[in-house]
Amino acid sequence: MFKKLKKPILIAEIGINHNGSVELAKKIIKSAKDNNFDYVKFQKRDLKICIPNTYKDIKKDTPWGQISYLDYKKKIEFNKNQYDHLYKFCKDLNIGMLCSAWDINSLQFIKKYRMKYNKVPSALITNSKFLEAVSKEKKKTLISTGMCTIKDIDNAIEIFKKNKCKYVLMHCVSEYPCPTHKLNLNFISTLKKKYKCEVGYSGHEASLSPTLFAWSLGAQYIERHVTIDRSLWGTDQSASLEVAGMQNLSSILSKASSYFGDGIKKITKEEKKMLVKFKYW
Repeated sequence: MFKKLKKPILIAEIGINHNGSVELAKKIIKSAKDNNFDYVKFQKRDLKICIPNTYKDIKKDTPWGQISYLDYKKKIEFNKNQYDHLYKFCKDLNIGMLCSAWDINSLQFIKKYRMKYNKVPSALITNSKFLEAVSKEKKKTLISTGMCTIKDIDNAIEIFKKNKCKYVLMHCVSEYPCPTHKLNLNFISTLKKKYKCEVGYSGHEASLSPTLFAWSLGAQYIERHVTIDRSLWGTDQSASLEVAGMQNLSSILSKASSYFGDGIKKITKEEKKMLVKFKYW
């Protein structure tokens, strides 16, 4: 299995770690580019649609004071001008930009940016109407599989197959951060064996090493939340890699495939020289 491993596609999930600041978003994008990530990813929501009514008026302590959950979401939601600016910034840096749409209106919003992949968040894998809209675009789609059952995954795949849309199943446990004993990385192998498709890993753990094991199990796409400082305010910061983590992950994965070799026993030139030194018989 290890003979076939190669560097995965690395996705830096900025998500909402920018806290509504374009300048902070740009710093994170630059860090991802400097550390050889292939894509950065944001999230787009139509707040009139995708915030449950039971949550809209809940009070939340924020950097802007105690405000409603809906008002907090408004503070961190980028508009068209901001997305235009960030898209150009990514293009100038030569790093790809992706975005998770959380509703059909947002799916239409991001369409104009001609991103290479669509992304279905775990929270929407049971939203059949949304899956229909995504799969009808026939753009290769990363489907996160947190917060769902095998039957939910089966139903999602049925929709994508019906609409002849390519997909990648991303193993995910939707806890922020996720305790390492709950990661269940062997489910990556289960996905690959059961569905015979490309698989990936969307990790929310605080540490780095589980991501490397996910890659060794066959994850061809690796998505990790990223930030420039985990002490920043925000719900996803503690489940994110800082700059040093991005650097380590990218560096290790770029070299790791060369460690495994072809499995054929051979004596290297250096070993032959060493043998001369030690062989006295």
